[in-house]
Amino acid sequence: MTLKLGRHSFADDATLMMAIVNRTPDSFYDKGATWAEDKAFERVVQVVDEGAEIVDIGGIKAAPGVFIDPDEEKGRVVDFVARVRDAFPGLVISVDTWRAEVGAAVCEAGADVLNDAWGGADPGLVDVAASYGAAIICTHTGGVTPRTRPFRIEYDDVVKSAVADTIAYAERAVLAGVARESVVIDPAHDFGKNTFHSLELTRRLDEMVATGWPVLVSLSNKDFVGESLDLPVGERLTGTLAATAVCALAGARIYRVHEVVETRQTVDMVNTIAGRRLPQRAIRGLA
Repeated sequence: MTLKLGRHSFADDATLMMAIVNRTPDSFYDKGATWAEDKAFERVVQVVDEGAEIVDIGGIKAAPGVFIDPDEEKGRVVDFVARVRDAFPGLVISVDTWRAEVGAAVCEAGADVLNDAWGGADPGLVDVAASYGAAIICTHTGGVTPRTRPFRIEYDDVVKSAVADTIAYAERAVLAGVARESVVIDPAHDFGKNTFHSLELTRRLDEMVATGWPVLVSLSNKDFVGESLDLPVGERLTGTLAATAVCALAGARIYRVHEVVETRQTVDMVNTIAGRRLPQRAIRGLA
C-alpha cells in the first residue's frame, strides 16, 4: 500500500532507510557518540547526505539502566526534533518512545512517526498518533516490560504470535483514528525474544509481509547477529547485511539502521535480483 508517514508519502514499491540517532549517553552501539546535541545534529546531516529518508531519534536506550522519567526524555528529544524539522523539512522524523506524554510533545515539535519499540505498553500512544496525524510503528515484544531483557521466554510459534499481536495493535491504532496507510508493523528482533526466535522471524518474515501491512525491520548490530557469529558489537555489519538481504527478499519496506549506505546497497541489490527494481544501468553486452 502507499505509505504515509506524517506529512510525507511514499509509493507502494519504495524501500526506506531509517537512520538511528541516539540522544543518549549510554547507547549499546555508539556509546554516547551522539549524546551532545551538536554531535547528534552532525549525525543527522551525515545520514541525510547518505540518502536516509527517515531519522529515528531516541532519548532512552532499550536496555536496562538508569531510570529516565518523561520530563528528562522530553528534554533529550523535543527541542532536537524541532531543530531537525526546521533544518530538513523534507525529512521524515521518527521518535523512538513508548510514552504517550512524550509522543504528544514530539509531535507538537514536528515528528512524523512514533516508533513504539515496546508493543503498546502505553495504550494512549495510538490516540496521540491519531490526534496529530502521525504514523505509528506497532511492534511485537511478547508483553515484556519496557527496558527489560527477555528471560526464558517461550512461544508456541513466535511468528504466529508476532503476526497476531502486531495486527491487533495495528487494528487498534486504526480504530483510534490513525490512517491505515500510516501504520507499520515490526517483528522487533531481540525484543522479548531469544536468538532462535529472532532467526525464526527472519526466515519467515514473508508471513508478516503477507498480512498486507508494511513491515519494518530493525536488525542492525542486534544480539541475534552477534550470538549467531560470536561477534561483539561493532563487528556485526556483515551478519547484519546478510539478515537484511533475507528480509529484503521477503519484502520488508523500512530498515532501521546504523549503516545507511551499506544497507541501501544490499536492499537495492536484492530487489534488483528479485525483479522489483531495474539496474541503474545495463550496457554489458549491449554496447
